[in-house]
Amino acid sequence: MPEKPQAKPKSKARKPAKPRAYHHGDLKAALVEAGARIVERDGVMALSLRGVAREAGVSQTAPYHHFADKEALLAEIAATGFRDLSAEMARRGSAIAGASPRLGALGTAYVLFATENPGRFRLMFGPLIGEKASYPALLEASSGSYQMIREAVAAYLEEIRRDAENLEAATMAAWSLVHGLATLINDRGFDSEAMGAPDIETLSALVTSYLRNGLGR
Repeated sequence: MPEKPQAKPKSKARKPAKPRAYHHGDLKAALVEAGARIVERDGVMALSLRGVAREAGVSQTAPYHHFADKEALLAEIAATGFRDLSAEMARRGSAIAGASPRLGALGTAYVLFATENPGRFRLMFGPLIGEKASYPALLEASSGSYQMIREAVAAYLEEIRRDAENLEAATMAAWSLVHGLATLINDRGFDSEAMGAPDIETLSALVTSYLRNGLGR
Protein backbone atom coordinates (compact mmCIF):
# COMPACT_ATOMS: atom_id res chain seq x y z
CA MET A 1 0.00 0.00 0.00
CA PRO A 2 1.28 3.44 -0.76
CA GLU A 3 2.46 5.40 2.22
CA LYS A 4 0.20 8.08 3.48
CA PRO A 5 1.73 11.46 2.64
CA GLN A 6 2.97 13.22 5.72
CA ALA A 7 1.51 16.58 6.49
CA LYS A 8 3.96 19.44 6.01
CA PRO A 9 4.85 21.16 9.22
CA LYS A 10 3.14 24.45 9.57
CA SER A 11 5.52 27.32 9.12
CA LYS A 12 5.51 29.84 11.86
CA ALA A 13 4.23 33.15 10.66
CA ARG A 14 6.79 35.89 11.07
CA LYS A 15 5.67 38.77 13.14
CA PRO A 16 6.10 42.07 11.41
CA ALA A 17 9.15 43.92 12.66
CA LYS A 18 8.33 46.65 15.06
CA PRO A 19 9.18 50.08 13.80
CA ARG A 20 12.31 51.50 15.38
CA ALA A 21 11.33 53.63 18.28
CA TYR A 22 13.29 56.79 18.95
CA HIS A 23 14.87 57.00 22.34
CA HIS A 24 14.69 60.30 24.14
CA GLY A 25 18.13 61.52 23.09
CA ASP A 26 17.94 60.05 19.59
CA LEU A 27 14.82 61.96 18.66
CA LYS A 28 16.24 65.30 19.70
CA ALA A 29 19.48 64.66 17.81
CA ALA A 30 17.54 63.55 14.72
CA LEU A 31 15.44 66.72 14.79
CA VAL A 32 18.52 68.92 15.14
CA GLU A 33 20.25 67.13 12.25
CA ALA A 34 17.12 67.47 10.11
CA GLY A 35 16.91 71.16 10.96
CA ALA A 36 20.56 71.70 10.05
CA ARG A 37 19.97 70.05 6.67
CA ILE A 38 17.04 72.36 5.97
CA VAL A 39 19.04 75.42 7.00
CA GLU A 40 21.90 74.52 4.65
CA ARG A 41 19.71 73.35 1.77
CA ASP A 42 16.82 75.82 1.82
CA GLY A 43 17.92 78.63 4.13
CA VAL A 44 17.03 79.38 7.72
CA MET A 45 13.81 81.20 6.78
CA ALA A 46 12.46 77.96 5.30
CA LEU A 47 12.73 76.14 8.63
CA SER A 48 9.58 75.25 10.57
CA LEU A 49 8.87 72.68 13.24
CA ARG A 50 6.50 70.83 10.92
CA GLY A 51 9.09 70.85 8.15
CA VAL A 52 11.73 69.50 10.51
CA ALA A 53 9.34 66.72 11.56
CA ARG A 54 8.80 65.77 7.90
CA GLU A 55 12.53 65.87 7.22
CA ALA A 56 13.22 63.61 10.21
CA GLY A 57 10.32 61.27 9.35
CA VAL A 58 8.45 61.69 12.62
CA SER A 59 5.03 62.97 13.61
CA GLN A 60 4.29 66.68 13.45
CA THR A 61 3.94 66.84 17.21
CA ALA A 62 7.29 65.15 17.90
CA PRO A 63 9.40 68.35 17.92
CA TYR A 64 7.30 69.80 20.73
CA HIS A 65 8.53 67.08 23.08
CA HIS A 66 11.99 68.68 22.97
CA PHE A 67 11.57 72.27 21.74
CA ALA A 68 9.12 74.84 23.03
CA ASP A 69 9.16 76.73 19.74
CA LYS A 70 11.10 77.34 16.56
CA GLU A 71 13.62 79.62 18.26
CA ALA A 72 14.56 76.90 20.73
CA LEU A 73 15.31 74.55 17.84
CA LEU A 74 17.32 77.25 16.07
CA ALA A 75 19.35 77.77 19.23
CA GLU A 76 20.22 74.08 19.36
CA ILE A 77 21.18 74.03 15.67
CA ALA A 78 23.39 77.08 16.24
CA ALA A 79 25.00 75.39 19.26
CA THR A 80 25.92 72.37 17.15
CA GLY A 81 27.40 74.77 14.61
CA PHE A 82 29.65 76.34 17.21
CA ARG A 83 30.71 72.90 18.45
CA ASP A 84 31.54 71.79 14.92
CA LEU A 85 33.44 75.01 14.31
CA SER A 86 35.54 74.50 17.44
CA ALA A 87 36.16 70.87 16.50
CA GLU A 88 37.38 71.86 13.04
CA MET A 89 39.65 74.53 14.48
CA ALA A 90 41.05 72.07 17.01
CA ARG A 91 41.61 69.47 14.30
CA ARG A 92 43.62 71.85 12.15
CA GLY A 93 45.50 73.55 14.94
CA SER A 94 46.29 70.81 17.45
CA ALA A 95 49.17 69.23 15.54
CA ILE A 96 50.96 72.54 14.86
CA ALA A 97 53.70 73.48 17.30
CA GLY A 98 54.60 77.08 16.47
CA ALA A 99 52.31 79.86 17.69
CA SER A 100 52.39 81.77 14.40
CA PRO A 101 51.44 78.88 12.07
CA ARG A 102 48.90 77.64 14.62
CA LEU A 103 47.15 81.02 14.67
CA GLY A 104 47.06 80.91 10.88
CA ALA A 105 45.66 77.39 10.90
CA LEU A 106 42.86 78.38 13.28
CA GLY A 107 41.94 81.32 11.08
CA THR A 108 41.90 79.16 7.98
CA ALA A 109 39.73 76.57 9.74
CA TYR A 110 37.30 79.31 10.74
CA VAL A 111 36.91 80.61 7.19
CA LEU A 112 36.63 77.14 5.66
CA PHE A 113 33.94 76.06 8.12
CA ALA A 114 31.98 79.24 7.48
CA THR A 115 32.12 78.93 3.71
CA GLU A 116 31.32 75.21 3.74
CA ASN A 117 28.36 75.71 6.13
CA PRO A 118 27.00 79.14 5.18
CA GLY A 119 23.47 78.50 6.42
CA ARG A 120 24.48 77.50 9.92
CA PHE A 121 27.17 80.18 10.04
CA ARG A 122 24.61 82.92 9.33
CA LEU A 123 22.32 81.45 11.97
CA MET A 124 25.11 81.25 14.56
CA PHE A 125 25.83 84.98 14.37
CA GLY A 126 22.57 86.35 13.00
CA PRO A 127 19.61 88.04 14.74
CA LEU A 128 17.05 85.24 14.48
CA ILE A 129 17.78 84.00 18.01
CA GLY A 130 16.66 86.98 20.03
CA GLU A 131 17.77 86.31 23.61
CA LYS A 132 20.86 84.14 23.33
CA ALA A 133 21.27 84.35 27.11
CA SER A 134 18.12 82.24 27.42
CA TYR A 135 19.99 79.25 25.96
CA PRO A 136 22.93 78.27 28.21
CA ALA A 137 24.06 75.47 25.88
CA LEU A 138 24.34 77.97 23.03
CA LEU A 139 26.32 80.44 25.15
CA GLU A 140 28.71 77.74 26.29
CA ALA A 141 29.24 76.40 22.76
CA SER A 142 29.75 79.86 21.28
CA SER A 143 32.63 80.65 23.62
CA GLY A 144 34.78 77.74 22.43
CA SER A 145 36.05 79.15 19.14
CA TYR A 146 36.66 82.58 20.66
CA GLN A 147 38.73 81.10 23.48
CA MET A 148 40.81 79.13 20.98
CA ILE A 149 41.59 82.31 19.05
CA ARG A 150 42.35 84.17 22.28
CA GLU A 151 44.78 81.52 23.48
CA ALA A 152 46.50 81.39 20.08
CA VAL A 153 46.86 85.19 20.00
CA ALA A 154 48.29 85.19 23.54
CA ALA A 155 50.79 82.49 22.59
CA TYR A 156 51.81 84.39 19.48
CA LEU A 157 52.35 87.65 21.37
CA GLU A 158 54.47 85.77 23.87
CA GLU A 159 56.45 84.15 21.06
CA ILE A 160 57.32 87.51 19.50
CA ARG A 161 57.97 89.01 22.96
CA ARG A 162 55.22 91.59 22.78
CA ASP A 163 53.13 92.95 25.63
CA ALA A 164 49.77 91.19 25.94
CA GLU A 165 48.07 93.94 27.96
CA ASN A 166 45.70 94.55 25.04
CA LEU A 167 44.99 90.86 24.57
CA GLU A 168 41.23 91.30 24.26
CA ALA A 169 41.62 93.94 21.55
CA ALA A 170 44.17 91.78 19.72
CA THR A 171 41.81 88.81 19.93
CA MET A 172 38.96 90.91 18.57
CA ALA A 173 41.19 92.02 15.69
CA ALA A 174 42.01 88.40 14.83
CA TRP A 175 38.40 87.28 15.12
CA SER A 176 37.07 90.25 13.14
CA LEU A 177 39.48 89.57 10.31
CA VAL A 178 38.58 85.92 9.72
CA HIS A 179 34.88 86.51 10.43
CA GLY A 180 34.79 89.44 8.02
CA LEU A 181 36.53 87.46 5.29
CA ALA A 182 34.11 84.56 5.72
CA THR A 183 31.10 86.88 5.66
CA LEU A 184 32.30 88.68 2.53
CA ILE A 185 32.77 85.37 0.72
CA ASN A 186 29.38 84.05 1.84
CA ASP A 187 27.25 87.15 1.37
CA ARG A 188 29.00 88.92 -1.49
CA GLY A 189 30.09 85.87 -3.42
CA PHE A 190 33.68 87.00 -3.81
CA ASP A 191 35.77 84.65 -5.88
CA SER A 192 39.11 83.74 -4.29
CA GLU A 193 40.98 84.14 -7.59
CA ALA A 194 39.71 87.70 -7.90
CA MET A 195 41.15 88.33 -4.44
CA GLY A 196 44.62 87.07 -5.28
CA ALA A 197 44.52 83.36 -4.41
CA PRO A 198 43.66 80.11 -6.24
CA ASP A 199 41.28 78.89 -3.53
CA ILE A 200 39.67 79.89 -0.23
CA GLU A 201 42.20 78.01 1.90
CA THR A 202 45.12 79.83 0.29
CA LEU A 203 43.30 83.15 0.56
CA SER A 204 42.64 82.55 4.26
CA ALA A 205 46.29 81.75 4.91
CA LEU A 206 47.34 84.90 3.05
CA VAL A 207 44.94 87.16 4.94
CA THR A 208 45.85 85.73 8.35
CA SER A 209 49.54 86.27 7.55
CA TYR A 210 48.81 90.00 7.28
CA LEU A 211 47.19 89.86 10.70
CA ARG A 212 50.15 88.13 12.29
CA ASN A 213 52.53 90.69 10.84
CA GLY A 214 50.53 93.46 12.52
CA LEU A 215 49.78 92.01 15.94
CA GLY A 216 51.87 93.40 18.76
CA ARG A 217 53.22 96.30 16.70
